[in-house]
Amino acid sequence: MTFKRPYGAGLAVLGASLFAATAAYAEPTVNKGDNAWMMTSTVLVLLMTIPGLALFYGGLVRSKNMLSVLAQVFYTVCIVTVIWVVYGYSLAFTGGSDFIGGFSKAFLAGVTTDSKAATFSVDANISELVYMCFQMTFAAITPALIVGAFAERTRFAAVALFVPLWVTLIYFPIAHMVWYWAGPDAISDAVKALAAATDDAAKAAAQAKLDEVNADAGFIFKKGAIDFAGGTVVHINAGIAGLVGALLVGKRTGYGKELMAPHSLTMTMIGASLLWVGWFGFNAGSNLEASGGAALAMTNSFVATAAAALAWMFAEWIFKGHPSLLGALSGAVAGLVAVTPAAGFSGPMGALVLGIVVGLVCLFFCTVVKNALGYDDSLDVFGVHCVGGIVGALGTGILVNPALGGTGVYDYTAGKIGDYDMVTQMISQCWGVGSTLLISGIGSAILYKIVDVIVGLRAPVEVEREGLDLVEHTERAYNM
Repeated sequence: MTFKRPYGAGLAVLGASLFAATAAYAEPTVNKGDNAWMMTSTVLVLLMTIPGLALFYGGLVRSKNMLSVLAQVFYTVCIVTVIWVVYGYSLAFTGGSDFIGGFSKAFLAGVTTDSKAATFSVDANISELVYMCFQMTFAAITPALIVGAFAERTRFAAVALFVPLWVTLIYFPIAHMVWYWAGPDAISDAVKALAAATDDAAKAAAQAKLDEVNADAGFIFKKGAIDFAGGTVVHINAGIAGLVGALLVGKRTGYGKELMAPHSLTMTMIGASLLWVGWFGFNAGSNLEASGGAALAMTNSFVATAAAALAWMFAEWIFKGHPSLLGALSGAVAGLVAVTPAAGFSGPMGALVLGIVVGLVCLFFCTVVKNALGYDDSLDVFGVHCVGGIVGALGTGILVNPALGGTGVYDYTAGKIGDYDMVTQMISQCWGVGSTLLISGIGSAILYKIVDVIVGLRAPVEVEREGLDLVEHTERAYNM
């Protein structure tokens, strides 16, 4: 069986376990330029979370809950960072099974200044420590996105317990299933060995080795789903978990009856702008090389974001009679979400169309659908991240078509761009979307119930009325 894989210059699935084990097949070199770009990208992704996401979310809540959101986001980054180096990197990006890795790299065993991680080009590597840190920032921002769904009424103790459970039991397995594979060097060496085999026994052994290498991948990856930078792993994953949390925690006291306007759209504007800047590390960095693939991802991250912001703003203007800053900012984030899985696969004009579509679709879900169903997703985590991620993941399956300006999907075994088949690719994308929704939705519900039993999810009504900042943290965001 031949597995379609992305182009070696980075038009590829984000981060699919490109770790130093490939050195067993060949001794690649570390490209200093790629290394420098990936260190820059890693810092940019951290910028997305703190301060970007923290300020974006903080400005959207009432002033009495500003610090609670900042604390939850900052705590999430810290706890996930520690978990990641202890066992998270190993579970996500080592072999073991189709669904989860092993503990061979627990406590970063074997990850040194000399160990290497593969990029998407044969024999071109980056430092494994850099790759480990880059993936760590993805693991940190994903659960941080979730807290916006149940902001202003959830106890800090609940968040403190839920986050480590969720990344361990939900994020690491999904990251492994979507992004783990043996890497281009292992496949290239196995193909070369097969071509060099001269007798039937040698050919059979070489073919068995190639099959073994191709089988060394995550479940969703082997289904052929492509996800350049985290449409499934990050956004659908966090978005559906956020919706489940919002439903189980319940509505904010006074929801639908009292004004719950953002306390600082200025702060939200700053946060959204930092998100957009940091997202270039998220998307262009997922190319793993400072090449044309990174340039394409950067271009698409400009175009789709701007198009989605304009689509949301003008749609509001037409249907509500006014253009809002919050609408433009929400549209921009929706565009960033949708282009994430498509950044290295779509052409710029495809990204433009994707941005327009997702801006309109997410506006519909954050207004019409949310109001009709009556759920209290405080900061529209589901409407923007889950819905936007689904639009992006499915759109990627269409826009990767070379006939539409896409890059196609590289087949490392054949050494060329594979033939595009829309039905086959869309089925693969549905596997990614559906699996993530089921695993994260059901798994998160179970974890919320466990947390509720142990520490309780919901803050008491009197605490909610007073504000989480003063009661839970004995601090105020503003003393004036």
